[in-house]
Amino acid sequence: MTSIVVIEDNYAVLKSVLDLLNFEGFSAEGAQRSIDGLKIVQSNPPDVVICDIGMPEMDGYAVLEALRKDNTTRTVPFIFLTARTERTDMRRGMELGADDYVTKPFSRDELITAVETQLKKRHTIAQKHESTLSALRRNVIYALPHELRTPLTVVLGNAELLVEDYESMPRESIRDMSLAILKHGRRIHHLFENYLAYAQIEMAASDPRQLTALRNHVIKDASAVIEAEAVEQAREANRGGDLELVLDGRAAIQISEANLRKVVRELIDNAFKFSEPNSVVTVSTLRGPTCFSFAIRDRGRGMTPAEIKSIGAYMQFQRTLYEQQGLGLGLVIAKRLVELHSGTFQIESTPGLGTTVSIQFPL
Repeated sequence: MTSIVVIEDNYAVLKSVLDLLNFEGFSAEGAQRSIDGLKIVQSNPPDVVICDIGMPEMDGYAVLEALRKDNTTRTVPFIFLTARTERTDMRRGMELGADDYVTKPFSRDELITAVETQLKKRHTIAQKHESTLSALRRNVIYALPHELRTPLTVVLGNAELLVEDYESMPRESIRDMSLAILKHGRRIHHLFENYLAYAQIEMAASDPRQLTALRNHVIKDASAVIEAEAVEQAREANRGGDLELVLDGRAAIQISEANLRKVVRELIDNAFKFSEPNSVVTVSTLRGPTCFSFAIRDRGRGMTPAEIKSIGAYMQFQRTLYEQQGLGLGLVIAKRLVELHSGTFQIESTPGLGTTVSIQFPL
């Protein structure tokens, strides 16, 4: 049964609203004191909160603000029940996260319609969330075993051959097998490195002290760091001739060298991974009056608008059509690192023509 908490200091109004909601089949309970109502909501979050604005001790704005700061009640639909009809009052409530207003005096239809609208919105959001989780589960179930099994098979297969036949093998074969073990071992290492990096980033995002420590670094020449990492990634991908550098000016930005290198590494790795050899990957930088920007452009497969919108950890697209490495963590790690350092992250892509990732940091 749908649960509703009503917070209203006028007993007659409170009783009228509760009687109406219970008659309509909802499970409604109320409180005359805002502090008591806040405790009820926080102890057992309902499906909807209906709250008056003008109350002693805590007004409705303070109640709403407290609920929006609490992770357990942040998304509970909140409807103001008020005699205030000034636009400034409504704007203030909406800025704090109110979902709707019902103005006193109100009719039965007005109140029930407001409640049902919020319930429908919440149901739609829940369905979308479940759809996203289902897609995430499918990607993890498919991608993770594949991503571990493929390099492990190469590592174990070559290691077994070396153990069994190393005495009779040519030196060239031993070297080739050793290089294969090293390459695929690094692939597994990169997988776990990104998994840990993503977990650490998300923990830092929710901890003010960790976030402050994360931001407590400055690079004096961002272009030089980007150039060095781009050249290194091109060399590792055997695509040195495909790299085009267009660098403009020194710039100091607030991020550690390790984190900037991580952003560049993941983006260039994707650019080479999703474009064909002998197609150009361009890395450009630009220092403006208030910000430093850089962009990485490939001429590869590209993404659809729906795929760009769905970017997230463990999400890869069209994996059944294309053999590719990774769990989809690299792009989201780069995006989260940029955003946590007050930067902006933008993707423009056209299927079949390529992708451009543009980043801006304040100077």
